[in-house]
Amino acid sequence: MAITKVRKERKRKNPSSDFKKLKLLVTIVNRSKTEFYLDFIGGFGVNFQTATLGQGTAHSETLHLLGLEDSDRGVIFSVIREDKAEELLRALDEKFHTVRKGKGIAFTIPLSSVIGVAIYRFLSDNRTV
Repeated sequence: MAITKVRKERKRKNPSSDFKKLKLLVTIVNRSKTEFYLDFIGGFGVNFQTATLGQGTAHSETLHLLGLEDSDRGVIFSVIREDKAEELLRALDEKFHTVRKGKGIAFTIPLSSVIGVAIYRFLSDNRTV
């Protein structure tokens, strides 16, 4: 009686297929709402964010005409996965229209590379690569 070994071949994934492109999300909001938006963006699996203080350039007369109180801003820089960018921008747009004194602007800039796989895994919130 012959014993036949059946070899199970593991399907190997192309390692590059697991990698998602990254983008830098820049969000500019009223300074008093910076913490709110940091928490909101963090809910989308964003592992790296930093906020800085910003100052608008409009004159006080222009601010008064536009119904704006001041020009103090919070500028939030977040690294996000490209596949989450559209959903996050839509959610931010909704918040900009519904949160009292929560107006702002947001846009993304594509990142072409990062140094090291460990850094990429952290930034992309990808623990399975």
